[in-house]
Amino acid sequence: MSLDLRRLRTLALFLAAAGTLAAQNPAVTVSIDASANRHSINPNIYGVAYGDSTTLAQLNVPLNRLGGNNTSRYNWQLNADNRAADWYFESIGYPSATAGEVADTFISNSKAANAQAMITIPMVGWVATLGSNRGKLASFSQAKYGSQTGNDWQWFPDAGNGILSSTGQPVTGNDPNDADVPADSTYQQAWVQHMVGQWGGANGGGLRYYILDNEHSIWHSTHRDVHPTGATMDEIETKMLAYAAMIKTADPAALVVGPEEWGWSGYLYSGYDQQYGSLHGWSTLPDRNAHGGMDYLPWLLSQLKQNTVAGGLAPLDVFTVHYYPQGGEFGNDTSTATELLRNRSTRSLWDPNYVDESWIGTQVQLIPRLRNWVNTYYVPGTPIGITEYNWGAESNINGATTQADILGIFGGEGLDLATRWTTPDPATPTFKAIQMYRNYDGAKSAFGDTSVSASVPNPDNVSAFASVRSSDGALTVMAINKYLTGSTPVTLSLANFAAAPGAHVWQLTASNAIQQLADVAVSSGGITATLPQQSITLFVIPAIAHACDLNGDGAVNVVDVQIAINQALGLAACTTADLQQNGQCNVIDVQRIINMALGGSCVTGP
Repeated sequence: MSLDLRRLRTLALFLAAAGTLAAQNPAVTVSIDASANRHSINPNIYGVAYGDSTTLAQLNVPLNRLGGNNTSRYNWQLNADNRAADWYFESIGYPSATAGEVADTFISNSKAANAQAMITIPMVGWVATLGSNRGKLASFSQAKYGSQTGNDWQWFPDAGNGILSSTGQPVTGNDPNDADVPADSTYQQAWVQHMVGQWGGANGGGLRYYILDNEHSIWHSTHRDVHPTGATMDEIETKMLAYAAMIKTADPAALVVGPEEWGWSGYLYSGYDQQYGSLHGWSTLPDRNAHGGMDYLPWLLSQLKQNTVAGGLAPLDVFTVHYYPQGGEFGNDTSTATELLRNRSTRSLWDPNYVDESWIGTQVQLIPRLRNWVNTYYVPGTPIGITEYNWGAESNINGATTQADILGIFGGEGLDLATRWTTPDPATPTFKAIQMYRNYDGAKSAFGDTSVSASVPNPDNVSAFASVRSSDGALTVMAINKYLTGSTPVTLSLANFAAAPGAHVWQLTASNAIQQLADVAVSSGGITATLPQQSITLFVIPAIAHACDLNGDGAVNVVDVQIAINQALGLAACTTADLQQNGQCNVIDVQRIINMALGGSCVTGP
């Protein structure tokens, strides 16, 4: 063999060895205690937006939100809305001219899939109008206001983006009547009454959730054609009280949801102050100063607490915000840096030690923060929700693992309600990530409904969530391998749970299919497995009636005694007879089984 060939062979062996080393990540132990940190998981955390009857049924999710910027300007009588800054401030009619058709169809489709609809009620003060023959109208007509830097050149060229080509500045002084008409709470009351009449009251199977508009604090941007000045704290308080009163007068059992703020700045500053700060700097904020220097949402809650509506009812039933990561995760970027950032930034939902890596630059700790705000400034125990969120990369496995991580966090942190923006395409792994929690086997089997303790060394690499399922007592464990490359050995260490000998396993990987794997053994209080890179694995661990019921047949008898003897003698693996939980099977374990078979109790532990 020549020197060059020997060198090539040596290099190949080195690379192969290096590849073998790189293919496996450090082993991880997931510590699960079925008796610790127990609390209910509200199924409403698995909601989506704009699901149809087919996708809602496939996902088996309980909530479906009709929301977003266009819903702030929905004219229920014309069945039309204005798309605002999302699409050239155009007022566009839906195909049907039937009053309220869009919402009624949405409610009908949701009901068909056993989901509750959430409908947005406009409060901005204007709703879309239409031209002759239901024609489109433009808030910023180029013919009227001059050439603009962008327009709907393909479908409606006269509709501009509201930025003048001559100056590069926004159009000012436009007439809001160009494409919209005024609409107050009285106008919207007729719509609420229509929905109650069509579907019944909330207590009778009708519409349950009414959302108070959308992202008020950026109306001056998103809806600048009709609300060019940022909304003040007082304006939003007044409107929320008026609209809540209107809704609850029409249906006292209705649940009012809000304020639906867009994100971090919207939690702390009113729209007026966000607009002022962007123009004049953030050192002095007039609206904040006029209200005792309080953060916006805590102030708003404190004011709502002082008021009742419709004969003594609380004005707000679910306190909700929107949250999008601000470091570029929300998008289709799947570079290594962004994928790793997605893996970390879900900690902003819960971790008191995680400093957000975007311009926010501080601890968000969103779910505990929202809970603290309602308990401190409003009615303690009021449900909290996140009604828009999205970490991007929907078509990539990294987006799927992030989605699974988020749903696990929602359940573990005790969030009451969430609706993802929007419903993922069924062909994507992110859609299947939701199915892993709600319909992993196609028969609507789901992750458990009682959260229990599950801890991991580093949730940036591997996260895990555990719950007990009330329907059958099974322990369900969702293990998410976030590593971008390499498999990861894991040990699920189980405490205070009487597990059957085998666990069922379902898994989602980059292959983009949920697959049922071979059952894995449960032995010595644990499970060992290997998780592929960027994967979601669900372990369903059946419970046995007694730890002494070694074969899981519902009875403790001579069969279980013989199993224990075999395991104590080494004739079979020590998997189920270790009642002392000391890692070995011996005569003490056998005696405990005999005692239970003779009518005694099943004793476990040292």
